[in-house]
Amino acid sequence: MQNRITFKQAINQAIDQEMARDPNVIMIGEDIVGGMGTQGEKDAWGGVLGATKGLYGKYGDRLLDAPLSESAYIGAAIGAAACGMRPVAELMFIDFMGVCFDQILNQAAKFRYMFGGKAQTPVTIRALVGAGFSAAAQHSQMLTPVFTHIPGLKVVCPSSPAEAKGLLAASIRDNDPVIFCEHKALYGMREEVPAVDFVIELGKANVLRQGTDVTFVTYGLMVHQCVEAAKILEKEGVSAEVIDLRTLSPLDIDTVYQSVEKTGRLVVVDEASPRCNIATDVAAQVGQNRFKYLKGAIEMVCPPHTPVPFSAPLEKAYLPSAAKIVEAARRTLA
Repeated sequence: MQNRITFKQAINQAIDQEMARDPNVIMIGEDIVGGMGTQGEKDAWGGVLGATKGLYGKYGDRLLDAPLSESAYIGAAIGAAACGMRPVAELMFIDFMGVCFDQILNQAAKFRYMFGGKAQTPVTIRALVGAGFSAAAQHSQMLTPVFTHIPGLKVVCPSSPAEAKGLLAASIRDNDPVIFCEHKALYGMREEVPAVDFVIELGKANVLRQGTDVTFVTYGLMVHQCVEAAKILEKEGVSAEVIDLRTLSPLDIDTVYQSVEKTGRLVVVDEASPRCNIATDVAAQVGQNRFKYLKGAIEMVCPPHTPVPFSAPLEKAYLPSAAKIVEAARRTLA
C-alpha cells in the first residue's frame, strides 16, 4: 500500500511508526509541543518546520519541549539513550551543532568503544541541512563531513520522501548514535511512499540510474541535480550511472567501486564546502584503490570555499547545478 506524501510528512510517518512500535522511543526538541494545551492553541507546533505536528496528541508526554539550549537537551537525549530509551532529538539546524558538539563528539560517539562494547547510545539527532532558501550563512550549511569524520557516529542524508521514511525508521532502531540530515529544500517534494512499516538498511547505497560511460556519486538534494545532468547527457549519447550514497558513515564504497570498474569515469558531487568533504573522500578512495580502471581524471563538483551567500542570485551561483555536473562529465569524458 502506497500513499503520495511530502518529505516532511514522511518524516512524521517514520517517527509515528516507531513511537507506536516501541514505547521507549521519545522525542525532544525546541517547539515540538509549543503551545499545545493552552487556551487558543489546538495543536502542537511540530518543530521549526512542523515535521512532528500532530504527534503530541497521540503520544503526549513522550514528546518533550526543550529550552533554547542545544547543549542541555542534546545532552539529555544522549543520557536517556545510555539509560535504555531511544530518543529522537531535533536540532533545528545543523549550523547549531557547535553549541552541543562536545556531547556528540566526546560522549555519544565514544561510549560503545570506551566501555568495551557494553554501552549503547541509540539516539537519533535530526537536523535541517543545506542551502537554497536564502537563509544566509548561519542556517544554510551542509556540515555532513564534520560528523562523518568522527568514528562512532552514523550519518544519514536521504534524497526523497520514501528514502526519508525508510532511513529514519532504520536510524531510530539502530543501536548507535545517528546524525540524520534533512535537506530543507526537499521538504515539499512529493512521491509515493509505503504506508506500512518501512525500513531501509543503513550503509547500502542506491543505484538510481544505470549507465556505462560515467559514474555520478552524490547524496541528498544533489541526487536530483545528478539525475537531471544524466538526462541532458543522454541526449548527447552519454550513459551516466547515478549513485545515491544514502548514508555517509558507514559509506558503501564497494557500490562505487563496482560502478567505476564498469564506467571508468567518476564525477562526485557534494553541496558541502570543498575542503575535506564527502567528494574528496570518495575521490581519494577510488583514486587509491581503483586507479587502474580509470579512463579519465576524477572530477568533483562542489561549492566554492566560502560561507553560503544570503543573496538569492549569489546562492544559486554558489550551489552545484546540473549544468556544472554536465561540464564536469564532459571534461572527464574528453
